[in-house]
Amino acid sequence: MIAIIDYGMGNLKSVKKALDFLGFEAKITSEKKDILDASHVILPGVGAFADAMSNLNKRGLITPIKKSIDSGKPFLGICLGMQLLFDYSLEYGRSEGLKVVSGGVEHFSLTDKKVPHMGWNSLKVHDNPIIPKEENLYVYFVHSYHAVNVPEENVIATTEYGYEFVSAVSKGNVFGLQFHPEKSAGKGLNMLRRFGGLK
Repeated sequence: MIAIIDYGMGNLKSVKKALDFLGFEAKITSEKKDILDASHVILPGVGAFADAMSNLNKRGLITPIKKSIDSGKPFLGICLGMQLLFDYSLEYGRSEGLKVVSGGVEHFSLTDKKVPHMGWNSLKVHDNPIIPKEENLYVYFVHSYHAVNVPEENVIATTEYGYEFVSAVSKGNVFGLQFHPEKSAGKGLNMLRRFGGLK
């Protein structure tokens, strides 16, 4: 079973709908036991970083998240869920993250592009098990902040928007996608299929 963590912030139903379509058993849950018993875990998210960390803390979800990651099961952060994996964010002041992947989260420093970065954009993909290396691989983004100072070995995709930024990461069994695979048509569904097939 794939546990989709409900902490009061995120596009939970669209993620579950995508997994249902792919034939995976998935459950939206805030129960610690469900998260610990799941074969795979997804941390989605839309909104502000500090609010998200506060909600995770209030619901007692940080410990089961870290235990799930330490157990070696496949773990996926989507959009804000990816950002929460880092050490910190500078959104509305500095907030500490889950500290799973080294690096931070900072606002786009752009003068000639609209922020948020919203819509379809392409990926430059490095070798990894969930994002195929394809030409013209376009996915859907909605975000104003992006990862910075990420170790090169943890970067699995980058995207150009005024400058090159990190759009996907991995560290062992943990993956993070800044874009929304559940809103990225067949290419995004394929990434979720590949994640769900990991052991």
